[in-house]
Amino acid sequence: MNGDSVTLRPVREDDLPVLEAFLVEPELAGPFQWFGWADPARFRRRWAEDGMLTPDGGHLTVAAGGAPVGFVAWHKTGVTRAAYYWNMGIQLLPDVRGRGIGTEAQRLLVRYLFAHTTAPRVEADTDIANLAEQRALEKLGFTREGVLRSAAFRDGHWRDLVRYAILRDDPPA
Repeated sequence: MNGDSVTLRPVREDDLPVLEAFLVEPELAGPFQWFGWADPARFRRRWAEDGMLTPDGGHLTVAAGGAPVGFVAWHKTGVTRAAYYWNMGIQLLPDVRGRGIGTEAQRLLVRYLFAHTTAPRVEADTDIANLAEQRALEKLGFTREGVLRSAAFRDGHWRDLVRYAILRDDPPA
């Protein structure tokens, strides 16, 4: 990680410009996360309403060396009200990708979710061509569960996603 200390923290108001930039600057979002223009004020409204932390999910700032470099997010999903689990994602600024920061941020998020909720699993979906994210998830001990065919629409085409999951009782990576 080149000496960068990776931390997660609640989103602060001064972090919002970083999050908002992912919604209006395609080159920041990257090839697997750009889904078209989106309302840049939606993060600010959510932050004002609930600090971007609810019982059903949330966003945390990823900081490296104290500076905001992206965010992790999770939302509740599942088959019944009594049986839920988390689906998580990450978005980082281009200049910090490929340095292990994302892997560490996701490790911290999984630890947090298992420590503070009763969910038995955390899953993550990524574009089938996003090999870097697949490697990161595998380093963390996630298991590749399968391919979700035509599950995401991006850049005029339906894309396949790969689903990964880690269970609370899985051995640590």
